[in-house]
Amino acid sequence: MALPLMPKATAVWLVENTTLTFEQIAAFTGMHELEVQAIADGEVAVGIVGVNPVGNGQVTADEIARCEQDPKSRLKPSKSDIPVPRTRSKGARYTPVSKRQDRPDAILWLVRHHPELNDAQVARLIGTTKSTIASVRDRTHWNAANIKPQNPVTLGLCTEADLEKFVVIAQRRKNNAVKAEERRKRREAREAAAAAASATAAPAVDGADDLVTEPTAPAGVQP
Repeated sequence: MALPLMPKATAVWLVENTTLTFEQIAAFTGMHELEVQAIADGEVAVGIVGVNPVGNGQVTADEIARCEQDPKSRLKPSKSDIPVPRTRSKGARYTPVSKRQDRPDAILWLVRHHPELNDAQVARLIGTTKSTIASVRDRTHWNAANIKPQNPVTLGLCTEADLEKFVVIAQRRKNNAVKAEERRKRREAREAAAAAASATAAPAVDGADDLVTEPTAPAGVQP
């Protein structure tokens, strides 16, 4: 399916002006569902002006209305004479030779500004290796003295959309890990409290069932 020319701006407009689900918007714009949710939450795409896909002929208002009524449906783009940009095939990211020397600068920038990204994400984002990332982190890189942090988007090593997608995914993973740790601590606290309550309970008296109580004589009667 042909994607809109400005996916992020189109997603912003659809989030603000329709009741389409995040999944529907993601499928139409070619974005990740978490990216669309982050746009709705105001975490990314701040300041981006939405682009109306109906006004530029990419989809009809009737098509949007149809999909709003059925969350399982997917938007079908209108036929257009505008050439469709060719998408890059999946595979390892190729970094031009002229830009490979900039990768340590980009690594240092990512490590400082986005510590939530793990080494695997950084490697995929700018086309480097985990060993190079490790050497930049611990300052053992052969050119460590000359490495200066620079935004990989500015250097042309990745796109802003890719960087935002990786950051959103990393933040979600980090938040889920924090919530899981909090649940674990609360569970352990409850178990500890229950164990303490059980330990402080009054112990049963051994042989209590063998005690015999002598009957009390009626008033006025000598035993």
